[in-house]
Amino acid sequence: MLRIHSVPTTGTPVRRRAPWGALAATVVSASLLVAGCSSDSDPASSTAEVTTDATSDKSAAPDPALPTTWALTGVTSSELVNRPALAIKVENSREARPQTGLEYSDVVWEEVVEGGITRYIAVYHSQVPETVGPIRSVRPMDANIIAPTTGLMAFSGGQPPFVQSVSDVGLQVISNDAGSAGFYRTKDRRAPHNVFGTPATFLEQADAAHQDSPKGEFLFAADAAQASAVVSGTPTSSIAVVMSASSQPNWAWDEASGTFLRSEGTTPAVSSTGAQLAAKNVVVLKVEMVNTEFLDPAGTPVPETQVIGSGEAVVASGGKSVTATWTKPDAASPFSLTAADGTPITLAPGNTWVELMPTSSGSVTTG
Repeated sequence: MLRIHSVPTTGTPVRRRAPWGALAATVVSASLLVAGCSSDSDPASSTAEVTTDATSDKSAAPDPALPTTWALTGVTSSELVNRPALAIKVENSREARPQTGLEYSDVVWEEVVEGGITRYIAVYHSQVPETVGPIRSVRPMDANIIAPTTGLMAFSGGQPPFVQSVSDVGLQVISNDAGSAGFYRTKDRRAPHNVFGTPATFLEQADAAHQDSPKGEFLFAADAAQASAVVSGTPTSSIAVVMSASSQPNWAWDEASGTFLRSEGTTPAVSSTGAQLAAKNVVVLKVEMVNTEFLDPAGTPVPETQVIGSGEAVVASGGKSVTATWTKPDAASPFSLTAADGTPITLAPGNTWVELMPTSSGSVTTG
């Protein structure tokens, strides 16, 4: 049978809750339960019965094929669960490191905010960690980035127009300031870097319109060897990304794990467990960034990354990389990645980190 559980994490103690609870009973469809138990049945028993009844409805549409992979990773699984995607806004300043729970995300989006520092939007679907944090405020581009997931977005703080934009694109708001359950403060960090959250509790609050799995944001190959970068790319042992003067992440290919390992400059980026953050795919999207009319508490203009439009991209998988073009016509559409000949780019099954690199202040170098 299907099992719905939280992935345990270590670090800051959290309040334990029974995973999912009533939500699991309502969102797991009967068809998925059958799929999850099919391995224990007699193969012959699953064969459709042939009928010659003249009164049968021969025009009835066949049952839709059950999905076989997680939507946001392309990873094959016999234990697929119908649950919404959960996006959580995670801080990435020096005071926020090491973060908790990033290693369990399906997709991480890194964006430049005020002062040149970066923040993450970590999206969870195939795995649900016990805790994630530090959690910070929403920004103007977040809604457009996450809208295609049609799920939930959790954050702590944010100016009213930015909060409203999350609802406007069809996402469900899970807000610390609004009193949503699941947020708490730790005692080992100073505010505002001490807000953490329990994803299972966030998911329990999904309303009737936000209980289904996402359709996916990228295309995935059947296996890593068939990913576009592996098939037609150039060998890539390192990816140096300049996001701003104060944020320069680096990725190094690790053959043993089959992943790119992340560093902040020359310092390995690690989780609160001590494990170095890693990605099966690293996607760098070259984007425009403009200052909005809004100011942060220090009087600094709040920048917005322009993610609706098109631009150049670098896609790395399996120790190789390829140049591409990204397009996104509107908020509801996922990012489309295409090669120079116009064919779709596919990623290796697994997690993906996306660097939203401003063209005005950034650069990317592969080696």
